[in-house]
Amino acid sequence: MLQRFDLIVFDWDGTLVDSTATIARCIQRAAADLGLRVPDFAQASHVIGLGLHDALARAVPDLPPERVLEFSARYRVHYLAREHELEMFAGARELIEALRALDRRLAIATGKSRAGLARALEAVGLKGAFDATRCADQTHPKPHPAMLLELTEELAVDVDRTLMIGDTTHDLQMARAARTHAAGVTYGAHPREQLAACEPLALVGSVEELRRWLIPA
Repeated sequence: MLQRFDLIVFDWDGTLVDSTATIARCIQRAAADLGLRVPDFAQASHVIGLGLHDALARAVPDLPPERVLEFSARYRVHYLAREHELEMFAGARELIEALRALDRRLAIATGKSRAGLARALEAVGLKGAFDATRCADQTHPKPHPAMLLELTEELAVDVDRTLMIGDTTHDLQMARAARTHAAGVTYGAHPREQLAACEPLALVGSVEELRRWLIPA
């Protein structure tokens, strides 16, 4: 399968890093801080990967526009208090290293901010491991195709030679809109049936299964 692709683009949260539960709970706690209706876990986790305004409009529809910055600040307080606890999924670092050893271009397309991704890459020791990155505060957020289109242009790779790997329908819908290929991982924010409806090339239940699909022995 790997021979089909020159560029592998990864989502971050829920795909490489086990952060879904932390992000969802921080959304819930921020809503509680502001006295708003607290979304259930499924609602809070479903918006992971979207840009801030889209995420809040879906997860906390009662939030007045004038309180978006206040909500964001409360979310940040909760998230930064737990950020140091986040770890990569088992095998994720080794997969990145294996792909680099096979001379594949690697990129990140994430709903995180540039500053947030920089902290995360530094924390897990992967600073410099990716050829390019796109974050939600750099361009149109998912599921708009801009992140992938900009990455393929920057790295001079054809969209048909590009694979997007993510744990949400936002990732897979972005790939479809950009006309790249996509694979879904079912251990993150969105359930298998929702990912399957996007018709990715593959659905895998672990990083090890993803590695076997990409790089068969």
